[in-house]
Amino acid sequence: MSEINQPAKLKRKLGARHLNMIAIGGSIGTGLFLASGSTIANAGPGGALLAYGLIGIMIYFLMTSLGELATHNPTSGAFFTYGSKYVEDGFGFALGWNYWYNWAITVAFELVAVQFIMKFWFPDIPGFYWSAIFLAIIFGINALTVKGFGESEFWFSMVKVVAIIAFIIIGIAMIIKIMLTPGMITFSNWTKGEAPFVGGLQAMIGVAMIAGFSFQGTEMVGVAAGESKDPKRTIPLAIKQIFWRILLFYIVCIFIIGTLVSYDDPRLLQAAASEDIALSPFTLLYEQAGFAFAASLMNAVILTAIRMLFDMAREGRAPKIFSKLDLRGVPMNALYATTAIAALCFLTTFVGEQEVFNWLLNMSGMCGFIVWLGIAISHYRFRKGYIAQGYKLEDLAYRAKFFPFAPWFAFILCSIIILGQNYEAVTGGKIDWIGLLSTYISIPLFLVIWFGYKLKHKTKLVSYKEMDVKPGNLD
Repeated sequence: MSEINQPAKLKRKLGARHLNMIAIGGSIGTGLFLASGSTIANAGPGGALLAYGLIGIMIYFLMTSLGELATHNPTSGAFFTYGSKYVEDGFGFALGWNYWYNWAITVAFELVAVQFIMKFWFPDIPGFYWSAIFLAIIFGINALTVKGFGESEFWFSMVKVVAIIAFIIIGIAMIIKIMLTPGMITFSNWTKGEAPFVGGLQAMIGVAMIAGFSFQGTEMVGVAAGESKDPKRTIPLAIKQIFWRILLFYIVCIFIIGTLVSYDDPRLLQAAASEDIALSPFTLLYEQAGFAFAASLMNAVILTAIRMLFDMAREGRAPKIFSKLDLRGVPMNALYATTAIAALCFLTTFVGEQEVFNWLLNMSGMCGFIVWLGIAISHYRFRKGYIAQGYKLEDLAYRAKFFPFAPWFAFILCSIIILGQNYEAVTGGKIDWIGLLSTYISIPLFLVIWFGYKLKHKTKLVSYKEMDVKPGNLD
């Protein structure tokens, strides 16, 4: 068996319960638990809810696009290969590197988030030590065998899902006044000050990047379903069931947070530095409900979210150099490389924690939007090639709805958010090079990898008539 097939076989050792729970729990992380406070603070409850709603609609369209691709041509997790098959080989190669870089940066982001969360209990201990401890823990867990990794990931995800459900129940109870802090007026946070929309259009575009970051990992649902024995059945089912659960979690949670936590609460994580300890809006809500113990427990739950999958080699998300497995079947080379990038969390030793937090959030969010652009472009070109070669839409195992509107909507919205994320860096009279670099560095990196590969291998855009659109089978 070749090395490139080893990751696929390795992945199939995970059972259905692992895949479903990881798909749900993997998309519920620090983006919702901690960074959601920044969306409320910067755009108000209405702006945050609208941003999450728009991104949610876009993600649904992208999920249907990925679903059509994955049912027609299932792959062992490497959905970026659609970029190679239906767009251009260098484009797919760059998407693969971008996806690995995305998750590696996300790990660094999560480790900075650890520093904020641990201050809740230990305000006098430097955050550097907490990042080092949790980086070692993450490395150890991801160095486990596949069975051990899958089992630990299942239970971490289970804890997060249960915590979200409990949060929703308590939040609704507070809103309908079954459980309410004395003196609190329900829905007053939607009308005070500049609410419900704070900061105007620029704030909306800014928090859309954070909302997008929160939804990152949703694409793993289609990928995980593609690892099953019957992807033509499981992928449409996964899109209908798992996605709506995730969307429900996000939309309902943002509504509850916006209703019960004031957008100007100084303890919410905001772009501006503050001497206050930045708390999760989930923790703030539990404090308002009078559950001091639950507030501490919520922070412990958030720590379970501060893990990311180091499986790009196992599922073909990175070039072959990272697909080599050790004798236990673990891709240690990929783990070493990802850990090295994750060490960016130690920049907080030299720069403020909140500044590094925002840098990494923007970098990871930008990478995620590039991935989604790649999915939209790949699906659009696949469908065009499929029709151009005389195939019938009725023969598709799963047909994405709203084509071509869906991929175009995703493409345009992603482009607006990417380009408008920090336009103030070049329009304020003096160029903010640091802000510009931290926001947009993912774009030139992607282009350098793409065109570097293109120049070396002389690759060309795949024509509609020549692309391989025949149905495929998962080996």
